[in-house]
Amino acid sequence: MSELQHVLCVEDEPDIRLIAQLALETVGGLRVSLCASGNDAVDVARRERPDLVVLDVMMPGLDGPGTLKALREHPDTAELPVVFMTAKVQPAEVAQLMGLGALAVVAKPFDPMSLATQLREIWSRR
Repeated sequence: MSELQHVLCVEDEPDIRLIAQLALETVGGLRVSLCASGNDAVDVARRERPDLVVLDVMMPGLDGPGTLKALREHPDTAELPVVFMTAKVQPAEVAQLMGLGALAVVAKPFDPMSLATQLREIWSRR
C-alpha cells in the first residue's frame, strides 16, 4: 500500500484553509493543494490526482456532499478517498456522511499538531 503524500484540502474559510495547510505541510510533511469551493475541487482533483481529499461539509454553492457526488460521477476521481471535515459531529450526522462513502469524518475545530497523523491513520485503514 502506498504512503499518503498529497492531500487536497477543500475549505471555504480562508483562516481554516491556512491552518489546515500549515498543519499538513509544515507539521505533517505532506504536499497540499488548496481549494475554496467544491467546483474548484472537482477540477483540481481531476488534474492533480491527490491521494486524499479533505472536504468541508458546509460551503456555499457546491457543498461537501455535492462535491463528493461530483467526484464519484467522473471516472478519474470516482475512487478518490474522501474525509469530511465538519463542526457537526453528532452521531446521526456522522452516520449520514459516512453513508455517502467517506472514509471518515474529522471534527472541527481540529488539532493542527495531530491532523496529519490522524489523516495518515485514516488512510492506512482504507
